[in-house]
Amino acid sequence: MASLDKFNSKERFSDRVDNYKKYRPTYPDSLLDFLQAKGGLTSDATVADIGSGTGILTELLLKKGWTVYAIEPNAKMREAAEAQLNDYPNFSSLTGSGEATGLPDQSVQLITVAQAFHWIDPVLARKEFDRILLPDGHIALLWNLRTLDSPFDKGYEDIKAKYGTDYHEIRKAHEPELTAFFAPATMDVYYFRHSQQLDFEGLKGQVLSSSYMPQPGQKNYEEMMEALTELFEVNQRDGEVTITYDTKLYINK
Repeated sequence: MASLDKFNSKERFSDRVDNYKKYRPTYPDSLLDFLQAKGGLTSDATVADIGSGTGILTELLLKKGWTVYAIEPNAKMREAAEAQLNDYPNFSSLTGSGEATGLPDQSVQLITVAQAFHWIDPVLARKEFDRILLPDGHIALLWNLRTLDSPFDKGYEDIKAKYGTDYHEIRKAHEPELTAFFAPATMDVYYFRHSQQLDFEGLKGQVLSSSYMPQPGQKNYEEMMEALTELFEVNQRDGEVTITYDTKLYINK
């Protein structure tokens, strides 16, 4: 699962930054509260957010008062985060990756990797995480996974699977690999449910934010948009659809 070497993760999202920033889901408050309690994090805690992208999780961490080092290799995504977050005095934006963060030894209490573990080399990243993590610190790997409970959920999943390149490889977390990543420590798994309401423009934007979905002018784009329009019209209520997520958290004990 991790490290999709045939793609350049440093550039893959460059043409999708605006949609990514506007329409990707956030994370629930209950998750942040859990991370705070699990790590015993006080207001002066330090966090490394790996593959921080446009700063969706980063901002939630900053709002806790923590010092956050946002580590992102993609220049356009990093610039979008900086435009949004530079007013936070506890925010630092760094060019780096999970394998080479540029942070000092034993400098952070928590490492977060949200929707980005598949872009890193797990062996090299674990070595780097061990270097920068303080004793008794925690590594939190996160995925926002859509539920498949409603006809809309199932139809949306079908569209993603049909038109997305490498969709299943990017979406799924392979637990044997994650178990190996955390070893010799053991990991716990937790779920945090939340939802997002989107009008059609938002739903379209979310689809186009995904690195594996076709863009305007590319093969299957028009066919995909016809299917998405039909799905929205059948399932919308008052001009919106609801997407329900389980944020899945893997964290060392």
